Amino acid sequence: MNHSNNGLPTPLATLDDVLDGGDTSEKSFKVFIGHNLGNRVFLLSVPMHEFFGISEVANEASRDGETVAQRKLDPAHATKRRMGPQPYLSMQPIVVNIRNCDVNGKDIRGTRLTDQFEETSGFKVFLSQRHVLWVVDGQHRRKAMQIVFEFLEGLRANRAYPKKGNLVPFGDGESLSSDEAAAWAECFERARTFCTVSVEVHLGLKVDAERQLFHDLNRLGKKIDTNLALQFDNSNPVNLFIKEQLLERLALNVTENELKNWSQDEGEIARKDLVSVNAILFLNRTNINGATIQAVEERSEKAYWFWSSVKDIAGFGKPLSRQLTVAAQPVVLKAIAKIVFDLSFSNRRPENGDDLTERLLSSLNEIDFSHQNPMWRFYEMSEEERKDNGLEGLKTFLPDEEAGNRDVGSFQGGVMRFGNKHNDIYPILGDMIRWKAGLPNRHASTLFLRAMDFGDLTL
Repeated sequence: MNHSNNGLPTPLATLDDVLDGGDTSEKSFKVFIGHNLGNRVFLLSVPMHEFFGISEVANEASRDGETVAQRKLDPAHATKRRMGPQPYLSMQPIVVNIRNCDVNGKDIRGTRLTDQFEETSGFKVFLSQRHVLWVVDGQHRRKAMQIVFEFLEGLRANRAYPKKGNLVPFGDGESLSSDEAAAWAECFERARTFCTVSVEVHLGLKVDAERQLFHDLNRLGKKIDTNLALQFDNSNPVNLFIKEQLLERLALNVTENELKNWSQDEGEIARKDLVSVNAILFLNRTNINGATIQAVEERSEKAYWFWSSVKDIAGFGKPLSRQLTVAAQPVVLKAIAKIVFDLSFSNRRPENGDDLTERLLSSLNEIDFSHQNPMWRFYEMSEEERKDNGLEGLKTFLPDEEAGNRDVGSFQGGVMRFGNKHNDIYPILGDMIRWKAGLPNRHASTLFLRAMDFGDLTL
């Protein structure tokens, strides 16, 4: 309130006094006041679009000297979460800090809100443009909001789906129908009004405190067990394929625990191993992050065929399966999955890739996946031993023996145990299986491949 002189207002002395008295950019927000470990915080719910407009991220030094208190933005992380047909959708609260205010928010104007019984129901605080919400935890969620808003605004302006940056698996470059335009306009309106984000606002933290808060929120949390996370996640399309096709339809035996003692093997495959194999099968990657619904749907038929053929391998899925067949070891499944990806889904797949995939999967159970197959022990043999076991031609299918890790495992007590360095081992096992199945040599030149006559499989 300005002072008065004979009933007339007197001017404030300085610009700071004017700012302290409020300004025309102020906007009211309804908040609850909490005390996080004794520190006063505001808890508010704000429309997503509005939050984006009043917040910033201190991940790069700005022209006016704002101090960096965030890691650099990773665009891939901001775009990797796409919603699937999961049973529930939610986003955790975003944590921010208002730097230029008192640590208890005493210099932020506010009033108490009461209900019909004169009990406090909340507070109304007034924030101006100088009260920037500096994001401490949630910058990638904020970036994802920006991507969504730009997508929606582009649809409204161009009335067509973008050819690049399309967030939906359809309509690339196509014009919107009137119904589609109305639907997307409704989505944009919901983002501006109905769709809100929860925000925890810390007050007056200096940069060192802001950095500490960022560290504690991002480094001190305990990650949930991988098997449990994969069991609970229904948003990823590969996980949905596993649940609907492999567990419910094909009835694969899956466990949430890793098998350490082979004598206790009940023929189950650990869920994380099942996911790892499918990551290679669908994506040629070590994880399923970034899998799209469209890609998984296009490849599901062959992927199901792959697992059906694996299930038919003698000993697979049976009690003591790891003692019965090397195919029960995940690294062998990764090797076969890699072959299927290369022949069917890779951008460099051969023209007759589908025929070669059919040739492999239709005869997979005829390949010798026993522990006694001398092929697995190729690197332990002398040249004479290789010749005695009929393995002379295998060497041309394998990478140079001197060029990397060739310790694929050990054969003891009649059992072949492959090593733990799967990324080194499964490509080599894949080469062995290619040779045994009469498939193309991945190390051969393109010209040589075109001239080859594969003939019938030699199993």
